Amino acid sequence: MTNVGQRQFFFSVRISQQEFLKYYQGTADSALVTSECGRRLRFPALRLRPFLCHQGINGRFVLTVDKDNRFVSLQQVHPRR
Repeated sequence: MTNVGQRQFFFSVRISQQEFLKYYQGTADSALVTSECGRRLRFPALRLRPFLCHQGINGRFVLTVDKDNRFVSLQQVHPRR
């Protein structure tokens, strides 16, 4: 549930562990994804770190931003059925 003025964007990500190394090594600092509604979203890649596992990052996520499009939260969610 979001507070007044907050918006949520759903998107899926599949990044191999080796690809994500670019973010650790500093050659890339932001992630660019396309939401399920077609909006392109850019946010700091470090926000994806908590979801990194041996296979990389793979899943469906929801990004919540405030009324000024500032980051509020990023959560992994179950795939749509």
